[in-house]
Amino acid sequence: MGIVYVDGIVKHGGKSIEVRFLVDSGATYTVLTESVWRELGLKPLGEMEFILADGTVIRRSISEVLLELPGYGERHTPVVLGEKEDENLLGVVTLEIFGLILDPFKRELRPIRALMK
Repeated sequence: MGIVYVDGIVKHGGKSIEVRFLVDSGATYTVLTESVWRELGLKPLGEMEFILADGTVIRRSISEVLLELPGYGERHTPVVLGEKEDENLLGVVTLEIFGLILDPFKRELRPIRALMK
């Protein structure tokens, strides 16, 4: 699968920052770089453990933001508060909140066909 990036606007406390996200369909949560979440003034709401692709276990703080994806609207989403070595990632939980899925063939986001059972 190719690499897919999307642009979004992260909002919190009257501030907003344009962010370029790597769409990572293997990541559960969206990650914000340290510089982004600090500029927005985000505070940790808790901590979680995460397992990286190589099996390494790390702990990161989590918070919540309002995220705008142009063409798809705005939604509240949980985010991982990244550290210096982390990148901006758009994870599966956020994609599901927006009702989107990554199309790996066209390398773009598209609406999901949701089932209601």
